[in-house]
Amino acid sequence: MREAHPFEEHGAINGGNLFIIGGQKTYVAEKGCQSLTRDGKKDARLRVIFDNGTENRMLMRSLQRALYKDEADRRITEIMSGPLFIDCTTEMDEACGTIYVLRSHSTLPFVVENRHLLHKIGITNGKVEQRIRTPQLDPIFPMAEVEIVARIFESAWVELEVEDRFCRPVTPRAWFLGSPLHH
Repeated sequence: MREAHPFEEHGAINGGNLFIIGGQKTYVAEKGCQSLTRDGKKDARLRVIFDNGTENRMLMRSLQRALYKDEADRRITEIMSGPLFIDCTTEMDEACGTIYVLRSHSTLPFVVENRHLLHKIGITNGKVEQRIRTPQLDPIFPMAEVEIVARIFESAWVELEVEDRFCRPVTPRAWFLGSPLHH
């Protein structure tokens, strides 16, 4: 008996699913109405966006076949309606991390001309002052002193652990709890 493919272990393909297929991140942006194929299997039209910027309206069965072709293909994550999409927090929410906005004091002509518009946005799970302690030695800060313009979401950082395609645990540092912004 063959071993279950990662696609089978996690269920059907739905809007919001994210996969790696052929080494490329693939996002299912939308799933249309389901229908049945001639042989009675469920199918639906999907709007799929690839990380190279291309988009495709493909059938779900075609995406499933692509997932079966290579054992390295896998689902990255499930979309979940967590605190980001509701107006409350839970007892498991934990504050740790800061998004910071900096302004460079570089003498590079482009920086000087655009100083009032040019900002570096970063994230740290430590203290911002520690992160920027030697900006003159770091090209990410144009080898110059910086000033802190803002600290955002300091108390809303979330430690989200996922497995990469090689089943190694990874903790992305760019996820925060918060209500959606309304314009």
